[in-house]
Amino acid sequence: MKNNHINAEEKNGFRSLWKPIFLVVMIIAFAILARVFGIGDRIIDLKDWIKGLGFLGNFVFALIYITAVVTGIPGSAITILAGALFGSIMGVILVSISSTIGASLAFLVARYFARDAVANWLSKKEKFKKLDQLTEEHGAIIVAITRLVPLFPFNLLNYGFGLTRVKFWTYVFWSWLCMLPGTVLFILGTDAITKGISQGKIPWALIIITIVVAFILTLLVRYARRQLKAKSGETI
Repeated sequence: MKNNHINAEEKNGFRSLWKPIFLVVMIIAFAILARVFGIGDRIIDLKDWIKGLGFLGNFVFALIYITAVVTGIPGSAITILAGALFGSIMGVILVSISSTIGASLAFLVARYFARDAVANWLSKKEKFKKLDQLTEEHGAIIVAITRLVPLFPFNLLNYGFGLTRVKFWTYVFWSWLCMLPGTVLFILGTDAITKGISQGKIPWALIIITIVVAFILTLLVRYARRQLKAKSGETI
């Protein structure tokens, strides 16, 4: 039993670090591809095209992101692209707003427009049954915890919560708030590597802030996991 407990703790510790690890891997891959295929020049061209659209460029990007979320396309790659195109501040603003709107639309589709179809799709998934049970027992806090702890796929959560009893605005607020740390981490990390490639120097300020955000996110994930364990009485 003790060995099982230790193994579970080690597994949970790895899960809590998945976003920082994934970010590092993506940044390394991005740096390699940038050198091999000249992505730096292409990003500059794409930036110029976005700037050429003026303020409309922000809406074009937001629309692409929202569409990706609603249709179930993973948003990690688009989030990284936002960091490269818009920088830290505007990138975080655009992705945070777009991901929240996309998640909210998926929620509304599941609750009001395609409830039967979504229910039939999700009813076959054991993870959704667990999500439904936890939400019914513990309410809105599960929205916050599951946005921090990678227990369920992001797109599954968007539609799955629409079938639960959680209130819409509660879902929107906690989804936005608890998706924000991960968004900041991905955007800052990408902005740091992009500036390093384009300017030929290491942006130490951005790197330090990224490390701090990664550390804070890791603490939040571990805290959320402990809260979930305390409420459900099980290690997840």
